[in-house]
Amino acid sequence: MRVTPTRPVTSDVERRSGGERRGEDRRARAEAVARDRRVGRERRRHERRRRKLGIHWRSPMLHSREAPPPTDVVVGLRSAAAHVTANWHHEYKDGATGPEVTELADALVAALTRPGTTVDTRLRSVTGRRLLNLIRAQMCVEWRRRPATPAGSEILSILERFEAVRVSIEPDWGQYFASRLQGPDGLALVVEVAHDLRSPLTSVLFLAETLQRAQSGEVNELQRRQLGLIYSAALGLSEMASNVIEMARGGRRLADDQPTPFSVTAMLEAVRDMVQPMAEEKGLAIRLLPPTSDHRLGHPEALSRVLLNLTTNAMKFTEDGFVEIIGREVGLNRVEFSVRDTGPGIPPAALETLYSAFRRSPSRGEFQFSGTGLGLALCRRLVEAMGSELQVNTRPGWGTRFHFELSLCPVDSGPRTTH
Repeated sequence: MRVTPTRPVTSDVERRSGGERRGEDRRARAEAVARDRRVGRERRRHERRRRKLGIHWRSPMLHSREAPPPTDVVVGLRSAAAHVTANWHHEYKDGATGPEVTELADALVAALTRPGTTVDTRLRSVTGRRLLNLIRAQMCVEWRRRPATPAGSEILSILERFEAVRVSIEPDWGQYFASRLQGPDGLALVVEVAHDLRSPLTSVLFLAETLQRAQSGEVNELQRRQLGLIYSAALGLSEMASNVIEMARGGRRLADDQPTPFSVTAMLEAVRDMVQPMAEEKGLAIRLLPPTSDHRLGHPEALSRVLLNLTTNAMKFTEDGFVEIIGREVGLNRVEFSVRDTGPGIPPAALETLYSAFRRSPSRGEFQFSGTGLGLALCRRLVEAMGSELQVNTRPGWGTRFHFELSLCPVDSGPRTTH
């Protein structure tokens, strides 16, 4: 007699729940495999992009086996740090004392020039981070002034060192923002963030301009246009950060309290050079008409800021034609400045809130200003601080013209002054 082995009796509910568990396990394993594949593809994509750009990844840690930077780079770093510390209280209005700032600057230079140096814990502060950004921006300024620009590999190497130090002193931003934005110093935090944005953007502007001019090697026409787009985007962000800082200070503070001699032509040319990549990308002509009497007594920094803001706005909203920057004599001591574009013109409804800061665009219409409205609001305040009034003429099919008159006494030319 054959005995048939018995199987344990399993209810339909148990069989069904066991099947569901096995199905869930299979789905979980499949999702994990798919997630690992996505991560791998993303990592390989970033590696291909870095290799294509010629950038070799380095860990943000300060490796002791890295070679120290060249002597001229070390000298440039020390010179930039000395310039920032010398002008700290005059330009940056920070509460730190002079000796404290000098010690932090020395610690930064040591971390940037001596591989393997432990980063000073005092640098993990607002002052330390601001010093790092200001020294990096000053390095770009000094590179631009040199007769011969450093090699592209040297520039990338020192900027990577700056990034490694920045990562090592970076705070926990999530917790930091949550606590600061709800406190009484929320406005100071906004200014601090704008400062931190503006300094690396200066580096982006410098590198894009250097590459576009083929100073680090030949570039083709497509690459030149792409670099122009990078420059234009970085310029817009840099201007936005500067506008936030100035508006937080009231927007009526003139950086040069006393009138100083300056060259109007050199100032207009500097504004034109800054927006030239944007004009080339959009196919726009820039017309520049300086006054006959060039050297004047006035506030060149505030004036160039107003003209740059107005010119950048004109570039944004003009698709065909030209943008015109004019300094026209209307008397012995008076000069009218104007920026005109051949864009679509400003609708009457937009004129009512044209100079309102932090306005919001009601819809995605044919013509709109930026969401914050900081640029024109700041221009109006600075023009008023210089003793004039910003006016606008606009009509469809003709374009828009912003203009204002300033009292600028002629001075002896002497050596040519540029700003």
